[in-house]
Amino acid sequence: MDKNQVISVLENIKDPELNISLKELNAIDKVEINEDGKVKIYLKLIQPIYWVAEEINKLCISELRKLSNDTVFEIIISEFPLNIESRPVLPGVKNIIAVASGKGGVGKSAIAANLAAALSLKGAKVGVLDADVYGPSQPTMFGIGSARLEAVRTEDGKTYAKPRDKFGIKVASMGNIMERDDAAIVRGPMLAGYFNMLHEQIWWGNLDFLIFDLPPGTGDIQLTLCQRIPLSGAVVVTTPQEIALADVRRSIKMFEKVNVDVLGIVENMSYFIPPDDSTKKYDIFGSGGGKTMADEYNVDLLAEVPLTLEMRDATDSGMPVVLKTPDSPSSKSIIDATNKLLKKLRLKNFESSKRPEIKISL
Repeated sequence: MDKNQVISVLENIKDPELNISLKELNAIDKVEINEDGKVKIYLKLIQPIYWVAEEINKLCISELRKLSNDTVFEIIISEFPLNIESRPVLPGVKNIIAVASGKGGVGKSAIAANLAAALSLKGAKVGVLDADVYGPSQPTMFGIGSARLEAVRTEDGKTYAKPRDKFGIKVASMGNIMERDDAAIVRGPMLAGYFNMLHEQIWWGNLDFLIFDLPPGTGDIQLTLCQRIPLSGAVVVTTPQEIALADVRRSIKMFEKVNVDVLGIVENMSYFIPPDDSTKKYDIFGSGGGKTMADEYNVDLLAEVPLTLEMRDATDSGMPVVLKTPDSPSSKSIIDATNKLLKKLRLKNFESSKRPEIKISL
């Protein structure tokens, strides 16, 4: 057995999530064959990889066994390196996903909290940044109330605010920075100061995902935040009725203006499932609006999340529904949306990895 045989077997194996071969992904980094015949294979995959690494490992071993049943194969899987440590804003955070809505009242913060929880369930390191000054909801969603953020000193001697930790998810919110009733009187320079604090003075450490819960709307605040934060993409939340869909158009246009990809649309409160008969559903706010928007702007409809008592109860009790009642219709819909979002994000990261670097010598 030689290295070329091993590489030949591995090249045609496809990443099950991207449906792209390891050869096309340029994933086979190195093959080593020791004197005792043990084979070490180093793969580099497009991040995030937690949920696909084990499956790809099994696929590789299965194909390699066709070469030999006796050889010891060891596969070491890592991610393509990212140049994020030198980034001036949020260093160490691999993927920053904005969750936005053109208007309030569509359940944007509940979707943001549950996307974060669903990602955490898959093994990722996740944080939630609540940037809504006038109605911070994440402290309620995660049951941390108005608890203050603690101070942490980094290795370089600087002091930052430390996010709260709940259910293994890091959470920081305007509600944990301001006094309880301060939001009603925040304006002008004070507002700018709070926003700067959010992305400059909170220490997140190393995260796979930071879910950025934007304030509702498409004004100067939202535009400024999107320009300052290096977003990987955005998820737009809506409800089916026409008045919400009109605001979705404005949200998508806003992200286009700041060159942020819309990874998909989540239609929340799509229909109501009565607790006494799960086979029935009622289109309280109409139907099909999210799909219409997705088709109009050629973006993915990630989910049609039903309105259920489980969702309401979980939101009020301070635990995301995907953690509290993972088998509920709402949870299943959000988990499915998370899987679609991850596939979309990995494809985007793959396309980005193919762009040649431009180096200018002086």
